[in-house]
Amino acid sequence: PCPGMDLAYVCEWEKKPKSNHCPSIPLVCAWSCRNLIAFTTDLRNEEEKDLTHMVHIIDTEHPWDVYSVNSGHTEVITCLEWDQSGSRLLSADADGHIKCWAMTDHLANSWENTVGSVVEGDPVVALSWLHNGVKLALHVEKSGASNFGEKFSRVKFSPSLTLFGGKPMEGWIAVTISGLVTVSLLKPNGQVLTATESLCRLRCRVALADVAFTGGGNIVVATSDGSSASPVQFYKVCVSVVNEKCKIDTEILPSLFMRCTTDPARKDKYPAITHLKFLARDMSEQVLLCASNQNNSIVECWSLRKEGLPVNNIFQQISPVVGDKQPMILKWRILSATNDLDRVSAVALPKLPISLTNTDLKVANDTKFFPGLGLALAFHDGSVHIVHRLSLQMMAVFYGSSSQRPVDEPALKRPRTAGPLVHFKAMQLSWTSLALAGVDSHGKVGAVLCMLRISPSMGHVLDMNMSLRHLLFLLEYCMVTGYDWWDILLHVQPSMVQNLVEKLHEEYMRQNAALQQVLSTRIVAMKASLCKLSSSTVARVCDYHAKLFLIAISCTLKSLLRPHFLNTPDKSPGDRLTEICSKITDVDIDKVMINLKTEEFVLEMTTLQSLQQLIQWVGDFVLYLLASLPNQGSPVRPGHSFLRDGASLGMFRELMVVIRIWGLLKPSCLPVYTATSDTQDSMSLLFRLLTKLWLCCREENHITEPDDALIDECCLLPSQLLIPNIDWLPINDGIISKLQNKQLVRLQFGKAPGLVGHTVSSQFDAFVRAPGQPKIDHLRRLHLGAYPTEECKSCTRCGCVTMLKSPNKVTAVKQWEQRWIKNCLCGGLWRKMPLSYS
Repeated sequence: PCPGMDLAYVCEWEKKPKSNHCPSIPLVCAWSCRNLIAFTTDLRNEEEKDLTHMVHIIDTEHPWDVYSVNSGHTEVITCLEWDQSGSRLLSADADGHIKCWAMTDHLANSWENTVGSVVEGDPVVALSWLHNGVKLALHVEKSGASNFGEKFSRVKFSPSLTLFGGKPMEGWIAVTISGLVTVSLLKPNGQVLTATESLCRLRCRVALADVAFTGGGNIVVATSDGSSASPVQFYKVCVSVVNEKCKIDTEILPSLFMRCTTDPARKDKYPAITHLKFLARDMSEQVLLCASNQNNSIVECWSLRKEGLPVNNIFQQISPVVGDKQPMILKWRILSATNDLDRVSAVALPKLPISLTNTDLKVANDTKFFPGLGLALAFHDGSVHIVHRLSLQMMAVFYGSSSQRPVDEPALKRPRTAGPLVHFKAMQLSWTSLALAGVDSHGKVGAVLCMLRISPSMGHVLDMNMSLRHLLFLLEYCMVTGYDWWDILLHVQPSMVQNLVEKLHEEYMRQNAALQQVLSTRIVAMKASLCKLSSSTVARVCDYHAKLFLIAISCTLKSLLRPHFLNTPDKSPGDRLTEICSKITDVDIDKVMINLKTEEFVLEMTTLQSLQQLIQWVGDFVLYLLASLPNQGSPVRPGHSFLRDGASLGMFRELMVVIRIWGLLKPSCLPVYTATSDTQDSMSLLFRLLTKLWLCCREENHITEPDDALIDECCLLPSQLLIPNIDWLPINDGIISKLQNKQLVRLQFGKAPGLVGHTVSSQFDAFVRAPGQPKIDHLRRLHLGAYPTEECKSCTRCGCVTMLKSPNKVTAVKQWEQRWIKNCLCGGLWRKMPLSYS
């Protein structure tokens, strides 16, 4: 196959002798910005001859962990659409029912249908969420700029509908086969307002339709009755709310006839229009059309242009004003067309909002940066082409047929016999266009999900520096938007990790302080997921996760401090604590403490007691770090990077001071140390050593080596205190690290693969608990026992485990739990674990 695309993994259902999947029915799939993929299958029940319409949701990192739900749709599901945040899904069927699905308890493998709307008995042919007015443009030309705001600029774009104060209103729009357009608005109180209107006075059958949005807040609908002899019609739709009711106004726009129908050579060759898509949801002026016959297809790309209307001389003599200013009209013009192709079975459009100015296109072409510029066409012979979205010229190709495979490998596809070949019936590009998912129902096996990797340069060989720049540009885009970056990791080779992490840090340091603060945890999570991919950096994964934990604890504990008087100056007690701790560099904890207003630290006794587990982690971690200082020469040990990280050590130092003051109020909340002598003040000993270490590296530019006296004192620590075991996060059980050697991985839905021979994690098992050992709730720092009885959830990205239900009722603990109720501290999604997770 072409180097531009290769198969990363294939996931299929277990082969059952009496299969109950119904292969003839078209499938749909959708890919969210959080890298969840939803797709449909239909189950035929042997006894009742009824079909059950299933929706399946997977996250791309654990494709085998599929969540399947009986959708409750009575007819075939025709559309699936994720919202812009990637956390809600719409499904629509051939009976006019639209359902909105949301996560139950923020779990990616548990979904429920919350609200919906219906146009009874009228099949839905197109569906979209309303636009929320957020539109970015990626400027390839500016990829070298230092400011993220220049690389990824906000485009002025109005939401489809706004609430009072300009907040975008949520809702969806759908087009039905009988030519109706229906809009549902979700009010903040959970109520749904629905209105349905005919697209035009003369309603006619709509076989295909698509929806796009204009910058002015209008909606454009394109429709076709399925015959290439009929025009493709366009309508402008305006939605408003009048007297608490939803109101729809429609207006006809210019229409077009496909060029292949007017071309004498091809006049009646392609009778049916099979695909009709706007090139992007927010580009209503470009449309992609595909016309087909039994064996072939042709694809055309059209664009809506403003053109001058030539005016007859007569009018110019009557009114000279008309002559000066030529009247303008909108007209569809063909941009490009393909030659005759094999029959197209599915189309996937790019979601990356790449800027299409001439300079951007030129730079993209010169540097061979193609994500967002290609769209994918799947064919009935099993192959996939990526073609340029403007010129429709071929950029990359993937051959899916069995002829391409070695003989000994079990062929994924049946050999070319008289029967139909396997091909993608639905396809979606990832949000950075670096991966492509295809769904296919094959024969008796039900659906097969194929994950293809698409090279950013479409297979052009680039020097290492340029490849890194491409990946870096997309990582920054994900950092700014908050999208998941799993699809970028597919392309990271172990040799790139170190460079990418360093460059990412450099780019981050070039942003202004406010933006740095917004992105501070996201960049740490990004570095952690990159470091997983190389055996030389894998120990740092633990450090990055510990750092996320430290930042979260520090924010939570500082937020519990209360100003003593209400009319205090502008600084919060937390900020004042930071300021005093950095100003007073004394090594004696009590001298630092004296400078603080202790009354700001007074909390209820129950609150202090409930924080003991978090306080214990801080105490243990400080002891572990100081005890590992003497053998700091080994970067393969977790914790190594903290010894040079002034900011983190400063945070630990502040927390030690807070804990010391709280210990005076309630001694039982202090961290427990096992010491050899009873008289020793462990807290002040650790504070003294920590301060000395912090002074070595508090300024990033002047990091000095710790002196011998400090190292000697740290060498004595193990003889004075028992050094605790730190519970590092497990190195993840996901698929990404197994895809690096470019070998195809075969998976089965519902069956976790054995992670045998995974090189990166094997050398690391010394630090991570083995099965059968006591488990720990990583975020509450509670021990769950070797065989937990509580239901737990784990993070899809970092593998962190925590209990689903909170054992605590104290407000301070609730405040801590609120930090990671929706997402893990690393930003990953939660998934419910089976009870037997031991």
